[in-house]
Amino acid sequence: MFRGIFETTIDAKGRTSLPAKFREVLSGTHGDERFFLTNSVPVDLGGGLHSSGLLIFPYKEWFDFEENFRISKGFTSEQRNSIMRTIISPAQECSADKLGRFLISPSFRKSAVLEREIQFVGKMDKIEIWSMSEWDKVRAQDVKNFPSGTEAAAELGL
Repeated sequence: MFRGIFETTIDAKGRTSLPAKFREVLSGTHGDERFFLTNSVPVDLGGGLHSSGLLIFPYKEWFDFEENFRISKGFTSEQRNSIMRTIISPAQECSADKLGRFLISPSFRKSAVLEREIQFVGKMDKIEIWSMSEWDKVRAQDVKNFPSGTEAAAELGL
């Protein structure tokens, strides 16, 4: 499982380093250091504004995701096309070098508004990448969306 939030940097050419703890999970738990990088699901910030980061899928899990999407029945054709264009079509197979460095393409840097300071966020079975400015907006929205006082949250012990 990917856990933790790690602040790091990205250089002008788009190079960054995957945190060591996440590399350990990829190679140990998932048995493969390769991964797929794509856009994350847009986060509704209210007022017609959205924020997007990037998403890292472990290599084998990406193919499970594609197959699940292929056979899924719960989407309209417009929703399927949106998922295809936003997440599946732009996905890129990646691997980090021995120091954990990998390249984020200019199109991904633009879509996720990645500047120098970025965050890697463990999300159990995936990893998110956020610019610091977008991360602050998303976290503020998370506070608004948090299910305080709900039965579901109580069942989790929150």
